[in-house]
Amino acid sequence: MPEVTTHTRTVPLGDGSLDLRWAASTDTGRRREVNQDAFLAEYPLFVVADGMGGHLGGEIASASTVDRLRTVVDSGSVSTKNIEKALSRAVKDIIAHPETTDEGTGTTLTGLYLETHTEEPHWVTLNIGDSRVYLLRDEEIVQVTTDHSVVQELIAAGRLSPEEAENHPYGNVITRAVGPSDSVKPDYLRLDVLDGDRFVVCSDGLTKELTDFGIRHFLAANPDPAAAVDAMMAAALENGGRDNVTIVVLDVARRIA
Repeated sequence: MPEVTTHTRTVPLGDGSLDLRWAASTDTGRRREVNQDAFLAEYPLFVVADGMGGHLGGEIASASTVDRLRTVVDSGSVSTKNIEKALSRAVKDIIAHPETTDEGTGTTLTGLYLETHTEEPHWVTLNIGDSRVYLLRDEEIVQVTTDHSVVQELIAAGRLSPEEAENHPYGNVITRAVGPSDSVKPDYLRLDVLDGDRFVVCSDGLTKELTDFGIRHFLAANPDPAAAVDAMMAAALENGGRDNVTIVVLDVARRIA
């Protein structure tokens, strides 16, 4: 695995500052020949994309989506409107690419960005598909995003328990993706910016191999983001590495002047 590095950024706020520390990594895993995951971890946007589709389709879909979002970051204007414009352009890129002939080509997209152009700064999570954002706050871990999957719909309808869902035959079937036949509007959620919060953004290659408790354990054991990413990646591979694995860990320290 390539060396994982912790990056830092201090963000001035009206009443003080925000110290952010983050690290990210991706791995093909032990069962797949190609890594169809991609990630972007550049302030203020932290996202993971898990591609799907025959041949090179999934790899192209996730890379196109991340490339378009990187342009938004470079423009200095990350917003829901600009994210959706970028996703629409990514869909056109996917359709136009000669290698994306499979109708099932597409990608999940999940993550969060920091919104500072408001009276009170806040996080905005975004989600399409079954990659996830977790929040560790006050030693409790919560899955912030809701999966767009057949299994999640069955759970919501009361027809399946979370335990039954773990080995369900439709566990990999998602109901929304960034791709030619789907809406490109993510679900959004606003979160307060609190000191001590830790976020994990990951593809399902991690959650197939680690429980929520396992993720919390490795965060607690590794205060440094890069060390936490390394530890979770090693555990996911040791537990089978059945899929591509991508992990972003983002730590928040808020300082009041």
